[in-house]
Order: sequence, then C-alpha cells, then structure tokens
Amino acid sequence: MRLSQILISTLRDDPADAEIPSHRLLARAGFVVKTAAGVYTYSPLMWRVVKKFAQIVREELDREGANEVMLPIIQPKELWVSSGRWDRYVTDGIMFTLKDRKGSEMCLGPTHEEVMTAFVDAQVNSYKQMPVNCYQIQDKFRDEIRPRFGLMRGREFLMMDAYSFDADQAGLDVAYRKMRDAYCRIFDRCGVEYTVVQADSGAIGGAGSEEFMVIADSGEDAILFCRASGYAANVEKATSRLPDAPAGGDARPMAKHATPDVRTVAQLEAFFPDWPAGRMAKTVLYRAVWKDREQLVAVMMRGDLEINEVKLTNALDALAVELATDERIEQATGAAVGFAGPVGLGDDVRLLADESLRGRSNLLTGCNETGFHCLDVNLGRDCRTPEFHDLRRARAGEGCPVSGEPLEEARGIEVGHIFKLGTKYSSAMGATFMDQGGKPQPFVMGCYGIGVSRTPAAAVEQHHDEKGIVWPVAIAPFACVVAMLDHKRNEQQELAARLYDELRSAGVDVCLDDRAMSPGAKFKDHELIGIPVQVFVGRKAGEGTVELLVRRGLAKQECAAGDVRAKVLAALGG
Repeated sequence: MRLSQILISTLRDDPADAEIPSHRLLARAGFVVKTAAGVYTYSPLMWRVVKKFAQIVREELDREGANEVMLPIIQPKELWVSSGRWDRYVTDGIMFTLKDRKGSEMCLGPTHEEVMTAFVDAQVNSYKQMPVNCYQIQDKFRDEIRPRFGLMRGREFLMMDAYSFDADQAGLDVAYRKMRDAYCRIFDRCGVEYTVVQADSGAIGGAGSEEFMVIADSGEDAILFCRASGYAANVEKATSRLPDAPAGGDARPMAKHATPDVRTVAQLEAFFPDWPAGRMAKTVLYRAVWKDREQLVAVMMRGDLEINEVKLTNALDALAVELATDERIEQATGAAVGFAGPVGLGDDVRLLADESLRGRSNLLTGCNETGFHCLDVNLGRDCRTPEFHDLRRARAGEGCPVSGEPLEEARGIEVGHIFKLGTKYSSAMGATFMDQGGKPQPFVMGCYGIGVSRTPAAAVEQHHDEKGIVWPVAIAPFACVVAMLDHKRNEQQELAARLYDELRSAGVDVCLDDRAMSPGAKFKDHELIGIPVQVFVGRKAGEGTVELLVRRGLAKQECAAGDVRAKVLAALGG
C-alpha cells in the first residue's frame, strides 16, 4: 500500500490533555483524534493496528472452539433488572441510559452478560448441546466520571467479551482453563510483557477471577507480587501475612482518658508513648448503599493497617460504600470527628472489624466522646462483638501469603479479565437446561474480556522511546516501510518500487512511502509512527545501496539492494 493513499497527519506538539506516553504518542502520530471527552476516532493506521490485534484474538479463541457472534449494543432495561444489576450500574453512574419513542428504558451496553445469557437460554435446551462458548468483538459504552489517558479510560471502547456455558462446575473449570491458555497465547503473540494476577470480580460478580496486567509505570492498578512464589494479585484482592504487633496480655479493666484534640493514630502514639499503633483499633464510619436501603457502618481496623474499601463492599454485599460525612459521624456518635469507637456505639450502627483484631486484648479505641479515648478495651466485654471479615489492604513489604518473602509493588494496565461466574446470572434470569435426569438446571457460566482498543495503547506504554512509538511486529500498522527520499528522482522511484514488490512477494506486510515530503520530515514521521523495519532509498539508489533501520534501538546500516529482502525478514524474525 502506498502511504500517499493513506490519510496520515502527524503533530509537532503533544496534546494539552495528554498525561501518559500512549495518549501523547498515539495522538501526535495521528493514530487517534479526539471527538469528545473519552471518545476517539481511529485513523486508518490505528484501525490496522486494532484489526491485527483483533485477528490474533479471533484465531486463539477459535482454536479453543469458541464461536463468534454479534450482540446488540442497545439493551432493554428488563434484562438488567432480571439479573439484579440495573440499580448497581445506575448507582455507580457508569451506564448510558435512554428511552425509545414508546418510553421504554434502554441502555448502551457496558457489558453483555444479560444479553448472552438470554440468547443461549433461547437456543440451548439440553446438556447434550454443551459446552457452549460464544464471543464478540464490538463497542462498549461506559460513562466514566473522568475520562483520561486516551484509549486507557474512555467512554466508548472496543472489547472482546466471551461467555462459556456448561452443565456443571467441572465443565466450567475446563472452559476457564482453555480461555486462560488462549489469553496467554494472545498476549504472547502481540508482544507485551504481562502478568496474571488474582483480582476482585467487581460489578461482574462470580467467584474465581484473574486479571491480565501489562506492567507499566503509568498503570492505574497497583499489583502486589512475590518473585519467590509467583504470587500476584491486584491490591483490591491481595492478601499478605499479618504484620506483627505487640500483644495486649491478660484482659485489664477499661479506663477512659482525656485526650484533648488528639484525633489521629500518629497523635495518639505521641500522646501515649507506650501504645504503638499495632495496639490501637481505629474506627472509620462509612455510608453503605444497597438496592433498597442505606446504612451507617462502623469499621474497626488495627491502627497500623489500612481499610480496603473493595473488600468492605464485598463483605457487606453492598452496591457501594463511601466515607460518612462529618455531620453524619457527629450525629451517629455524639462526638467530634476523630473520637469514634466501638464503646457506647449505638445499635443502629452496624459494627465490623478486620480479622487482625480477632482475639486481640487491651486495645486503645475511641469512645464516642469528644476529647476522650479508652485504654484496655476488650471486644465483646466493653462493647459489642463486631462481625469479623478480611478488610485489610495488603501492602508492599508485608509477607507473601505463600512464601513469606516481602511483597513488591508494581503498576499495571488491565488488558484482560476472566471470571468464573457460576450460576449468578442463569439463576437470577431463570436460564436453564435439562440435565441427564430430565430436570431443569441453571447454566454454569464463565465470562472473559479483553480490551481490544486498550491493549495496543498498553503496548505503546511498554514500547516507546523519546522519538516515538516502537510497535511490536505482530500489531504494527505495517511491519516494514520502504521510503523514497526524493520522489522526483527516477532511480529512487524505480528501486523503491522494486524493493516494495519483492518484500510483498516474500509475505512481508510492507508499505511504500511515496509522499511528497522532505527527507527530514519522513525520518521524523517514521520515528514517531514506529514501523518496526524501515528501508530508506536515497542518493545512493543509483549504486544499488539503501539504508536499513530497525526501529527498536534505531540501529542503522547500509546494505545492497539485493540483500534487503533477507535482512528485512531476519529483522522481523522470519
């Protein structure tokens, strides 16, 4: 393909709103053009990248027996109500909703569990028709509160979502393993470095859940991992060995102490030098929201540890939690902010505590009285016994739950997510099949997603330098470019055209840069656009000599025209 026939428009400067390398470079290289906040137009070059990645996804999923379908983008409210998710997505504020001319409520699909479940329920009647695995690649829509980072967090994006349907848990385990293997091959082929981490299922739900993370400094997700054991988890899900803390000893009588204007753990440590944070229990109040109600919840955590709000939401089976306002805290405790605690807490406030406090004695806590804290508090004696859950946020440096070695932290970009849904949707929606005994049973489901537009952007985060993008070969818009530096000189035109034809005949995905531009402009364009192998036909064309450049590392060499085919194939790994 001739680049003179492709719309290419590169920019001299970075966009003002670009915060990370992929956003900056994809916009500067003309791959994406902003249409609205979180909404982008893909240029011809970008669409080639996306199609190449999508084809890799198709090939690997087809290899595992998955079937490609196309589901509707517009979905009726009734489907989402039947699964119980309409209220959560509306509460979270991420779903685009609309009404048709008859007043029926609809949404633009942020995901397709409901539609796919209804589709398979209508098609599959017997266990003999399973296993079933269907996938699609299409646009998704989520009304992000703060769209940012270009294709990383947009309001419209391209995604592959797949759904498996089995008769039992054993079948789901097989389907999940097949999809996990397919994902590994997909990301191996597209040339990104990734890790698989344990993850929270979030609004999708289900039991088992793993994320495929591309490691990058700009990643929005924090990952904790252990080199010794291979353990890795998103911080929302991660666990660690509980850090040591001084024991409280035998239970002593509770005593109230004046603590004027002493509110924080750090201030309490200074005020009570013999009471380290590990012997304290801080109490944080949250507003928890369910479909039909809300409630104030008090959460106790060891003073030297932090609350994981995702774990808290899951423990409550709530739609969402948020920190209570100062006004509501004062109303519930009768004290100023900073003095909340379990002692004297009203029964209308639900009380939870992290497992780190189970069995602990003689704690320092608040007592819901301004200017006072209590020492030697024992749960169940001096206050209600709380509900114990794992509510702790694991941190780097704490012991790996497998090996005990210190956990390390890295940033990651989620590019894939796989779930074991079980019967969450099929039971809620009444989607069943007839088992071997002739009895209706709910489908046992899995769900699998890949960011088809996000993964190329993640690849740019890993593969770029100060001059521009360095595309992995498998998803580059073209694997090789042959550029004539002076389009007016016949010897350059003829040699460039001949090399272009030779490379095409050899199966190389090559383009011919015949644009009427100066050599310097072409050099800068190709550095920015990042095509893996670049052949420049210049003033030595008459001597049969060209310059070959490998974009990764910018290694240049002169070579004879007759050697170009072999050198390009070698550089591409072929």
